[in-house]
Amino acid sequence: MSSENLPQSPESTQQPRKPRVAVVFGGRSSEHGISVVTAGAVLRAIDRTKYDVLPIGITTDGRWALTADEPERMAIADRKVPSVAELAESAEGAVVLPVDPNSREVVYTEPGAVPKALGEVDVVFPVLHGPYGEDGTLQGLLELSGVPYVGSGVLASAVGQDKDYMKRVFTSFGLPVGPYLVVRPREWEQDEQGARKRIAAFAGEHGWPLFIKPARAGSSFGITKVDSFEGLDEAIEEARRHDPKFLVESLLRGREIECGVLEFEDGPRASVPAEIPPVTDHAFYDFEAKYIDSADGIVPAPIGAEATAEVRRLAVEAFEAASCEGLVRADFFLQENGEFVINEINTMPGFTPISMYPRMWEATGVDYAELVERLIEAALRRSTGLR
Repeated sequence: MSSENLPQSPESTQQPRKPRVAVVFGGRSSEHGISVVTAGAVLRAIDRTKYDVLPIGITTDGRWALTADEPERMAIADRKVPSVAELAESAEGAVVLPVDPNSREVVYTEPGAVPKALGEVDVVFPVLHGPYGEDGTLQGLLELSGVPYVGSGVLASAVGQDKDYMKRVFTSFGLPVGPYLVVRPREWEQDEQGARKRIAAFAGEHGWPLFIKPARAGSSFGITKVDSFEGLDEAIEEARRHDPKFLVESLLRGREIECGVLEFEDGPRASVPAEIPPVTDHAFYDFEAKYIDSADGIVPAPIGAEATAEVRRLAVEAFEAASCEGLVRADFFLQENGEFVINEINTMPGFTPISMYPRMWEATGVDYAELVERLIEAALRRSTGLR
């Protein structure tokens, strides 16, 4: 790639420098493609009169690639999600963020070429989902680099990604969670028979069906609904394909209710909730239903004023319990007895304009562009390090 096609360092101009936002997307998880789609929406929404933008894609093998600022190429087409490899300016060039809190200078390198300075980054907007992005790993790198970023810090990101510890945190704060058990890698590898006995006892106590799910994957990847012992082996294998630690959960009968939390200047606030109606063409609300077939969530959820106030309260409590920042989508089941059970939180939820999180906030009075603006402003208000 020739140097004239590279983004020019703002420091090389005489005009006052606008804050620079690096939108980081893609990543090594199974949610790579939807992250690219999300990045396209965020890039379209950022106010270019206020911010300079630097799109950085992470390939599935972990290379940080410079990509063109072309949101129109980052969309689902013919039921196929895009990839960073398709958008990268070079098959070998790499973007480097120095791990030095005294310098936010981003550098671009290509084999056999002199490294090119791309200027400083003032804030990172990571739209990565799943492991190696949403789970605290990227957040740790940015903390070491001293670069502010959108969303939760290392601890909250890790807790939000690991359903095992997420449920432990919620339980310790008195939030209601459903019955579950965890099978850890060492237990499965050293005492598979014992693990199976625990699962059988759990099924005997709570009944079928059960959900077998990876502990640290998102967007319903690797989750299987199992109606009997006959399908258990295949379900466990599928879950362990995504994560060697897996959960077994009982079926919670009730309505699926979601609620968004957003950080304002005076603290977190909850959106109006949404309801996810039963999905007829899928066993449950999986990746295809969310992003390809676009299951129609009902916003606002028709659950009455009292239940709406309660789920909004619980969503903020979950946000605070996990020490979250920026944004969270909290997912609940509204049981027949009128009580809520929290299923999980997402610290970087689906964020395309048709995703439930932006739709809930639009119904609350915050449109997509304002949502992006508020997240950037919140990140710029925070420092890195202990806070």
